Amino acid sequence: MNYIQHKVIILTGASSGIGEATALYLAKHGATVVLAARNEEKLKALTDRIKNDGGQAYYKVTDVTVNEEVQALVNFTLDSVGRVDTLINCAGYMLFSMWDNAHVEEWEKMIDLNIKGTLYGIAAVLPHMKKQGQGQIINVGSIAGHAIGEGHGVYSATKYAMRAITESLRKEMSVKHNIQASLVSPGVIATNWQSTVTDQDVKSVLENLNEVAIDVEYVAETIGFVVNKPANVLINDVIVSPTSQE
Repeated sequence: MNYIQHKVIILTGASSGIGEATALYLAKHGATVVLAARNEEKLKALTDRIKNDGGQAYYKVTDVTVNEEVQALVNFTLDSVGRVDTLINCAGYMLFSMWDNAHVEEWEKMIDLNIKGTLYGIAAVLPHMKKQGQGQIINVGSIAGHAIGEGHGVYSATKYAMRAITESLRKEMSVKHNIQASLVSPGVIATNWQSTVTDQDVKSVLENLNEVAIDVEYVAETIGFVVNKPANVLINDVIVSPTSQE
C-alpha cells in the first residue's frame, strides 16, 4: 500500500545530494514536497522538474541555522497546503578534520547546521503535528553516528547528537502523541562530499572511501521506505551503507 501518496512533506537540504534524490523519489510516489535549501536556483529547477513530471512541489529558500527562517518555512507550508505530515531533516555539513589542526570554524558550522538546524525544524513542526494527532519526523544521520573513524571527531559528535535527539523524541512524542521519530543513517555515498574537506591531513585517510560508495538513490529509497508506513508503524533506526564499508 502507498502511504507516501498525498502526504505533505517538508524536506530540508533539498537542493542536492540525498535531499534532491529523496525529493524526486517522494514526489514520484505521490507526495506533495516542500523543498528547502539556501540555493534558490537549484530549488526552482528541482521544483520545475517535479511539476513537469506531474508531481506536486513547492519551495522556499531557507537557512535552517536561523530559527525564524525555519518557522517561516513551516508557516509557508501551512499557508500553501494546509498541513505538515512529515519533516525530513536532511540538511547537513560533513567536514572532516584532524584534532591537531583545530578547524574551529568548521566545527561551529557543523554544530549549527547538523544539530541546531535539526532542533529548529523539530520545534517548528511539533505543535502542528500534536494538533493533528500524528506526524513523522525523520532525521538523516550518518554511519559516523554509530562508529567513529579517524578525522571524524566533531562530525561524529553531531551525528551521535542526532541519535540522542531522535531517541528522546521517540520516548516523548511517538509514545504519547503518535508522532513517529525515525533516524536514517547512510554510509559513504557517491556525492561530491570530499570537495568540502579542507584539511589536507585528513584527505589521505578518506581517499579510498569513494571506491566503495553507493549511489544516492539507494538512500532516497530507504527514506521512502520509512515514510511509507501507516501511523501505527514506526521504523526506529535504519543504516544503509556499502556492503564493503568497514
